[in-house]
Amino acid sequence: MEKTSRISGFYRLSPQERLNAVKEFAGLSDEEASIISSTGALKYEQVDRMVENVIGVMPIPLGVAVNFLINGKDYLIPMAIEEPSVIAAASNAARMAREKGGFQTSSTGPFMRGLIQVTGVKDPYSARFVVLAEKEKIMEMANAVDPILVKFGGGCKDVEAYVKDTPHGPILVVHLIVDCRDAMGANAVNTMAETVAPYIEKATGGRVYLRIISNLADRRLMRARAVFAKEAIGGEEVVDGIIKAYEFALADPYRAATHNKGIMNGISAVTLATGNDTRAIEAGAHAYAAITGTYRPLTAYEKNADGDLVGTIEIPLAVGLVGGATASHPTARANVKILGVKTATELGEVMAAVGLAQNFAALRALATEGIQRGHMQLHSRNVAIQAGATGELIDKVAEAMVREKKVRADRAKELLEQFKRQSSPGMRTP
Repeated sequence: MEKTSRISGFYRLSPQERLNAVKEFAGLSDEEASIISSTGALKYEQVDRMVENVIGVMPIPLGVAVNFLINGKDYLIPMAIEEPSVIAAASNAARMAREKGGFQTSSTGPFMRGLIQVTGVKDPYSARFVVLAEKEKIMEMANAVDPILVKFGGGCKDVEAYVKDTPHGPILVVHLIVDCRDAMGANAVNTMAETVAPYIEKATGGRVYLRIISNLADRRLMRARAVFAKEAIGGEEVVDGIIKAYEFALADPYRAATHNKGIMNGISAVTLATGNDTRAIEAGAHAYAAITGTYRPLTAYEKNADGDLVGTIEIPLAVGLVGGATASHPTARANVKILGVKTATELGEVMAAVGLAQNFAALRALATEGIQRGHMQLHSRNVAIQAGATGELIDKVAEAMVREKKVRADRAKELLEQFKRQSSPGMRTP
């Protein structure tokens, strides 16, 4: 019988029944199916409610970055990531930053935009004025649907309106500016936008299509700054090298993309560890990097009067502490407790500091020994394990590959066989 992915009623099956169907379709072994079905800290019923068509979970390593001093307070930073060297690099950068007081942060507050697309308006510029004149009424209607948010000081705080050109002519776009407090805000903002849409249609004579939050959170900016003493990071030549590396990213979007990817190594790892939305964070960050029309680095580096390196970052970070996986995932809840943050804004500012630390570490490595040396030292262990090494042989194979500068799967297998032959029967690894 020919295999087919057209499985009627798949979503109605239990997770185990779905896994059995997938096992048969893909020819999974009992061991492979068992690995997929392990749910770790989560119960099957919890996983089954989080996303659709559940068959198991995909574990990601969880580590902790140390040494972070932010606004005079010490933090341990949980990071969920599969890439080696990231957590070590962040910890090392934070250690270097401590000499000059660590990281200082600030933010604009937890404001998000809800977008309402109004089409078919004959006089869009006039309609824009109508909407702005009705601002108080629109805000009142929006806030009426979320009294809890308003009770805690949040809610719709402003209304903006813009005329935008499209291939089918100009449209009017209304922005609701919503203080989301400690929530990421998608549910609240989307509900508000949907609530006021009929009123805006009536006021403008147009037709509303999309009513949805924007992930370009330019009213929810997080900022961090750190001074790195030139003696602590390798001297004046290293300072100059880091600044030149930053200027490369400033001049060339091909380099800026990788520059910003390094920032997101840290930020996305904390986002995932705390149960926040990595896709929203990354979309917002990269959109903000291109908001001027040219894709640019999210950090900046310069030299102060003492010759020390000063690094800064400004980045939109729409993260929350209430709702979603942050509230429902037990590991995410524990990670928030490890962080010790009390508000979503504090979480965002901490994440900005982590992003700056991660980027500094990458630029310092590039400006000195190159990125591969430290990365490959850690990556080599993964390659050794993939080749079948266990116990003490993992480190022996890894160290040999790094020494030879040949961190490859084929070389790992050759070295493993070589070390096994050299071992006495009593020392032989099973």
